[in-house]
Amino acid sequence: MFKKILIANRGEIACRVIKTARRMGIQTVAVYSDADARAPFVQMADEAVHIGPSPAAQSYLIADKIIEACKATGAEAVHPGYGFLSERTSFAEELAKNGIAFIGPPVGAIAAMGDKIESKKLAKEAGVNVVPGFVGEIEDTEHAVRISDEIGYPVMMKASAGGGGKGMRLAYDEKDVREGFEAVKREGLNSFGDDRVFIEKFILNPRHIEIQILGDQHGNILYLNERECSIQRRHQKVVEEAPSPFVTPKMRKAMGEQCVALSRAVGYYSAGTVELIVSGADPTGESFYFLEMNTRLQVEHPVTEAITGIDLVEQMIRVAAGEKLAMTQDDIGIDGWSIENRVYAEDPYRGFLPSTGRLVRYQPPVEGWTDDGEANGRRGVDGVRVDDGVYEGGEVSMFYDPMIAKLVTWGQTRDEAADKQIAALDSFEIEGLGHNIDFVSAIMQHPRFRSGELTTGFIAEEYPDGFHGAATSNETARDLAAIAGFIATARADRARQVDQQLNGELEPPYDWSVTIGDRIFAVALEDDVLVDGDPVDMGCSYTPGDRMVEAHIAGQTYTVKIEPTRTGLKMTTRGAIHQVRVLPAHIAHLTQHMIEKVPPDLSKFLICPMPGLLVSLSVAEGDKVEAGQPLAVVEAMKMENILRAEKSATVKKVNAKAGDSLAVDAVILELE
Repeated sequence: MFKKILIANRGEIACRVIKTARRMGIQTVAVYSDADARAPFVQMADEAVHIGPSPAAQSYLIADKIIEACKATGAEAVHPGYGFLSERTSFAEELAKNGIAFIGPPVGAIAAMGDKIESKKLAKEAGVNVVPGFVGEIEDTEHAVRISDEIGYPVMMKASAGGGGKGMRLAYDEKDVREGFEAVKREGLNSFGDDRVFIEKFILNPRHIEIQILGDQHGNILYLNERECSIQRRHQKVVEEAPSPFVTPKMRKAMGEQCVALSRAVGYYSAGTVELIVSGADPTGESFYFLEMNTRLQVEHPVTEAITGIDLVEQMIRVAAGEKLAMTQDDIGIDGWSIENRVYAEDPYRGFLPSTGRLVRYQPPVEGWTDDGEANGRRGVDGVRVDDGVYEGGEVSMFYDPMIAKLVTWGQTRDEAADKQIAALDSFEIEGLGHNIDFVSAIMQHPRFRSGELTTGFIAEEYPDGFHGAATSNETARDLAAIAGFIATARADRARQVDQQLNGELEPPYDWSVTIGDRIFAVALEDDVLVDGDPVDMGCSYTPGDRMVEAHIAGQTYTVKIEPTRTGLKMTTRGAIHQVRVLPAHIAHLTQHMIEKVPPDLSKFLICPMPGLLVSLSVAEGDKVEAGQPLAVVEAMKMENILRAEKSATVKKVNAKAGDSLAVDAVILELE
């Protein structure tokens, strides 16, 4: 067994690998860029080596610096995590030349499966179902249009070396192909150093199912069941679960055996994932097609660990050291259900725009989990596990992926795992930047999610006009009104105790008018809590200044984040933000005399919605533009975002040029 390994990665996955290595008695070496100098993974590792400036292209993507760090510290092996150099054949080859073990699959398998074009050819030869498409080099946009016309719309354009949702565009017609083909090439080149693109048929009502593979260097290959990853946004996974609510034992066996056969055909060992697309329109569930194979550890590996009890990182290390797998296919079972939500630095209330900045407050629902070698260790604390690599006061940088943390829950049933997600998300405190906690909580509560009727179009179909918070029932609104009244009385009671007040002893108000959305409640607190005259059985503890309150109302438990406002409270719980107006009952009627403030018209400005790089500007002063016309492309968090005109107008003034770094809300151009 290795005595020391280096982790050629950062963030949560570096922390994750260090935990297992520490339990195995293996010393660890971290490498870090300028942006990560104070990151938790650097503190956790036994040694740390600085490898360059913040941009990944000048640090984490330079193989020579990783190898130099191995030599300087005596690291015998490298775990690449995911992304960066994890699927770069040249990196694995250089490690081998220098006598350093690669904790991953053989170079031949990475080469065969890492190239999406070549992997499809191989899968076809191995008898695996593949999605209809063009497998070969595409010359230019005109060639792409001809190919798309032949395949039939809709089609998906993908960067050959892509992954993580980057370098992908869905095209419903020729216009989409002409608009998106060059962007896919650029994203592929910028993120993966490869601008080749392939095009395939887009399967309607698709479900994204993936099979976890694990093999050793002695010819043993197993499949560790499946994961359902259908809930995606812009082809980036948001929610993953294991097992899938769709897959039957018969399907699982057929998929697993086919994926093992494909792995065997390329001499695979270590952990890997075969991604499949399944047609939800097929009632038999047997129309599944090979998409790609990821020759590395997946972001969503914890859900597989939770239901199988197998530590995938440990197995990767043992396989790299030459050990045989200690289990057979018959040993692989399914115990309970696990769900993972990715907590991203993006604002769902503003069209999921990336959000960078300082984590002014960061308090996860559990303080961490210990990988104690047992299945319970990988299930976290009481079935709640947080994999993260950030800290309170640290920054979420524009240089890397916007994921803040992974929240993983485990329960005996799917509903139990989802309920634990809702409770844990309510307890997750993040301040200082936008995040998607409300959004993933809303998904966990959604009737369609609960029914298991999932497709990759779930988010687009269920939130066609964007996300505005989870639906709030009358019962929940009533309960929040009771909590708001309780908090208002507690705050008023504290205020009356301030010394030197006029008029002697003051009594705090007990009767409140509470407005939540378009609902108005009369809340009275004396011997009992009354809402609209009806008693509410409530237990609540609150001290003025608390950021969070927990209340028990009629068998329901609420964890509510609270923030005082000028007229009441901002209350956040169960996937929605509520601007709650709380006024003493005797003055509430005066609000009808208040003049409504009309928001300014910003449609005459093209405003940069996030910090980023202005890649291109397609208009000049004096140009006439039509509503929906692309005006500019801004790159942020490695993704290109097309900014369009809101209405027909003429360009009056241009304030920026291609190559400029823009701040959020910067005015790119003015229209008239």
